[in-house]
Amino acid sequence: MREFDFKAEYQKLLTPEVVAYLTQIHEYKGQQNLFIEAKADALSNLLEVAKIQSTEASNRIEGIITTDDRLKKIVREKTMPQTRSEKEIAGYRDVLATIHESHDYIPPKPTVILQLHRDLYKFSGKSIGGSFKNSDNVIAEELPDGRKIVRFEPVSAWETPGAMTALCDAFRTAMQDTEFDPLLLIPIFILDFLCIHPFNDGNGRMSRLLTLLLLYRSGYIVGKYISIEKLISDTKETYYEALQESSCNWHEGTNDYAPFVTYMLGVLVAAYRDFESRIELLTTKGLSKPDRVREIIKNHLGKITKSEIMAKCPDISQITVQRALAELLKNGEITKLSGGRYTAYLWSGEE
Repeated sequence: MREFDFKAEYQKLLTPEVVAYLTQIHEYKGQQNLFIEAKADALSNLLEVAKIQSTEASNRIEGIITTDDRLKKIVREKTMPQTRSEKEIAGYRDVLATIHESHDYIPPKPTVILQLHRDLYKFSGKSIGGSFKNSDNVIAEELPDGRKIVRFEPVSAWETPGAMTALCDAFRTAMQDTEFDPLLLIPIFILDFLCIHPFNDGNGRMSRLLTLLLLYRSGYIVGKYISIEKLISDTKETYYEALQESSCNWHEGTNDYAPFVTYMLGVLVAAYRDFESRIELLTTKGLSKPDRVREIIKNHLGKITKSEIMAKCPDISQITVQRALAELLKNGEITKLSGGRYTAYLWSGEE
């Protein structure tokens, strides 16, 4: 069975690029955790938006979708899930909430991971929830002509329980060594989890939920306020490329973790940067809500949609945003691009 040597892999990852990412994230963490503690109430809207975006994005990556209106109602528990997709979305919502509220009490052990997987499927009626795979699976890609090719053959079903125990034990031991930065250990763990592919279904969503769990347990809680799952969804092709590069020769123990680790650190840096820009908007003193909309567009590089504006300031209503946009258009400070659902705006006023 494949061995899990976090120490050996850790040393290989300390490249200038990775160290630069680590330095940035440590600085962001120190600054922003203080703000989160002091301004928890002001961030409640960001928290709500991130929950919706995370639930939507992580499921969309796997082709599990519903309408925007239904999604919001399900995440806010304003309706019961009806379709198969909605039942899986509701399960993700509940596991995400458990991780948000109780991460300090959820250790990464096989029994706990099985419980989280069980809850992911609790609305679906599927018997696979809470059990490791009972048959071998493969990671395949469908080509444009309809043919499927095998990209990776995970650990066999009979080896999976032992592999998960070995992985969790090795990770726990590595995390106890204060010389190791959790920011490198976590993506190594996630890649190994995905290469084991321990479940018949739900491996991708579980990997993203476990990413949040392990980050939160290490004090990196930006994912509560900025959707890491959405950042992954928005860069899905790069995500799959990094995953494929890092999984090559995994069974032989000669794979290169750097592509996947570097990708995940980049996602985390992007989340912290996004959070910083939203903090600036929330803490801007003396600006009216229309003026805040103006500042968002003015300081945004390139075009921006109304939904993006609302995501940056969730405490401002849609009506207020629409009025602000109309006023800015009237004054010639912004330009309206295209139309319909893809309408976007571009700053055109004086600096």
